Amino acid sequence: MPSVSPDGRWLAFASDESGQSEVYVQMFPGPGERVRVSTMGGAQPEWRQDGRGLFFVGLDDRLMTVPVQASTDGRSLELGEATPLFPVRIFNGAVQTGGLGSQYVVSPDGQRFLVVSLTDDASPSQITPIENWWPTGTR
Repeated sequence: MPSVSPDGRWLAFASDESGQSEVYVQMFPGPGERVRVSTMGGAQPEWRQDGRGLFFVGLDDRLMTVPVQASTDGRSLELGEATPLFPVRIFNGAVQTGGLGSQYVVSPDGQRFLVVSLTDDASPSQITPIENWWPTGTR
């Protein structure tokens, strides 16, 4: 899923048009030059709440961060070097790029993460649907 910057001027997204999934940023709404953020593949970009950084999941199963600085006129971005934060195991070990949205959430201060990941016991969990329920427990 694409991620709009907190100031609403930039869109971060993943595209596999190069043959592998990569993360890009582009002015929003366009037109504007598309700038590649990831260097060795990536997906699921999310902006830091203060707009000074971008997170994404690398194709090597690591959560990455990239510092971002907007120009004074707000028409271009200066991107720092992508730095790995920690390993993540997402679903089948492969980064999911289509339709699921991000499989992690970043705290407002950018210091804590909630990640949907596999456990060591990767057996499927059973889900039991309950129909016709009432919040009070009665019918």
